[in-house]
Amino acid sequence: MEDYHKPDQQTVQALRNIATRLRINSIKATTAAGSGHPTSCCSVAEIMSVLFFHTMKYRPEDPRNSNNDRFVLSKGHAAPVLYAVWAETGYLKENELLNLRKVDSILEGHPVPKQQFVDVATGSLGQGLGAACGMAYTGKYFDKASYRVYCLLGDGELSEGSVWEAMAFASYYQLDNLVAILDINRLGQSDPAPLQHHVEKYQRRCEAFGWHAIIADGHSVEELCKVLSQPCHQPLAIIAKTIKGKGIPAAEDKMGWHGKPLPKDMADSVMKELQSRIVSSSKRLYPAPPSEDAPPVSLRNIRMPSAPSYKTGDKIATRKAYGMALAKLGRYNEHVIALDGDTKNSTFSELFKNEHPNRYVECYIAEQNMVSVAMGCAARDRNVVFASTFATFFTRAYDQLRMAAISESNINLCGSHCGVSIGEDGPSQMGLEDLAMFRAIPTATVFYPSDGVSTEKAVELAANTKGLCFIRTSRPENTILYNSNEDFHVGQAKVVYKTNDDHVTVIGAGVTLHEALAAAEQLKKERINIRVIDPFTIKPLDSKTITENARATRGRIITVEDHYYEGGLGEAVCSAVVNETGFTVHRLAVSQVPRSGKPQELLRVFGIDRDAITQAVRKVLSSSTNAK
Repeated sequence: MEDYHKPDQQTVQALRNIATRLRINSIKATTAAGSGHPTSCCSVAEIMSVLFFHTMKYRPEDPRNSNNDRFVLSKGHAAPVLYAVWAETGYLKENELLNLRKVDSILEGHPVPKQQFVDVATGSLGQGLGAACGMAYTGKYFDKASYRVYCLLGDGELSEGSVWEAMAFASYYQLDNLVAILDINRLGQSDPAPLQHHVEKYQRRCEAFGWHAIIADGHSVEELCKVLSQPCHQPLAIIAKTIKGKGIPAAEDKMGWHGKPLPKDMADSVMKELQSRIVSSSKRLYPAPPSEDAPPVSLRNIRMPSAPSYKTGDKIATRKAYGMALAKLGRYNEHVIALDGDTKNSTFSELFKNEHPNRYVECYIAEQNMVSVAMGCAARDRNVVFASTFATFFTRAYDQLRMAAISESNINLCGSHCGVSIGEDGPSQMGLEDLAMFRAIPTATVFYPSDGVSTEKAVELAANTKGLCFIRTSRPENTILYNSNEDFHVGQAKVVYKTNDDHVTVIGAGVTLHEALAAAEQLKKERINIRVIDPFTIKPLDSKTITENARATRGRIITVEDHYYEGGLGEAVCSAVVNETGFTVHRLAVSQVPRSGKPQELLRVFGIDRDAITQAVRKVLSSSTNAK
């Protein structure tokens, strides 16, 4: 540490004063709110003071500047101390802190990106480090810039497996621009954390995961200044031994104070005592400005260079069409990147990797971390991010997905191998809940393309659509249905088969759309005409096209989907037509946990193949005849 310059006494005192003011403002804000986590804020006051007023380089008047060092508060419940920091920089007005948790204030109970100084929402514990990994990976390998990434974690969240997925990712990719500070304050919410104050055990764990780990006194400004300026050729973990509730005599290192504001009289006397510790100092500390070396990035207008090159009648699996489309999109847009969880030869993201190896990030079998890394890579609009795995494996990252929505994150996810149509691998590999899962997320757009052309269009549209985008792809090869010049839009369905005298409207997607078209040909021989609709996006669903066409078939609708009954295409259609009089919806879907078998056998066994559709059409028609 030859180049370490010890801070002078005035700087040390100024940093201590800031830490004391952070405690005062955290107590004041939580007492005014009548809720919050003052003791969790007090354990990190010195850490926050040193980080923001000695270590980090950033422009306080421009928190989202692309050159700034990044900070992620993984222990999101300590939000008041983060707000106190930004009041200390002058970015927030100090009296605004008294509006903490109020319905008309941006200072919510946990950090959210409507605050300009927050990149990703936190508060569901164990997720901040994964996002920080995405930011650090972007800084080192894509931006090739000098900004650094700091992540503050609590000791309670170190029980989350996702933290250790992130630890493994960071060391594997040698993210030497990443610093994790572990606030080891011993106490969780209802019990002490499992390792309590055994800081050397934390150190050994971090070292086992390939990090350089240093133990420090988390309340010593001098020690923190020193360890935070340590040059390092691997990710750095600072294991800060702290006391929960430090500075609040009645609560220091005591159980029973988590998430409890101080009563007003106690808060007043504690703040008065803390105020008396502030030593007047003429020195005012300002953050150092960052190096201006992050390249300008524009993510506007990410377009395909040409129309799809498929011929109608050709056969291709939509999962392969996804890989081809992604590689093509990346050819003319250098900020498109792809992540995968060791399934790239199944999702076909390997086609992107083969063409653009430097923009492909292998996340291995750690789907929770993959989604968090995707969020970090997308933060501050540095990249257009696509992440892929089997549709069913996104279920284990659902908490990360809902936090991505709260984070206002723009990420694109492709889930392949959906439904029973994957065949022999059996139910553990079949995505049958994914539509329900993504439909429930407020910011999500759900694409379900049925051929190569619509898959390529879905990829292009997803790249330009805000929020979470999910593209559901299938394993079997299916016929190309659309001309390459066909126009696609989010929320616009396609009528793919119709006559002037149709009896029933059938809505299918992916594999089941092709079954519906086969059923239409079969029924034509019996002089029964059906109209077939491809919804293209399940959310938003094109209610107008569905309603208008169903009206032409006297309100008779059949939906058929390779998904469970709950939360999928059928329920989406029911919601769309619920207020229409004289409409009936007959739903075909997978009704129980499936099994192994050949794809066509399983479609038959679970009643979603062409024969099941023709049967359902006959049944719907005979029951309406009987009704007459």
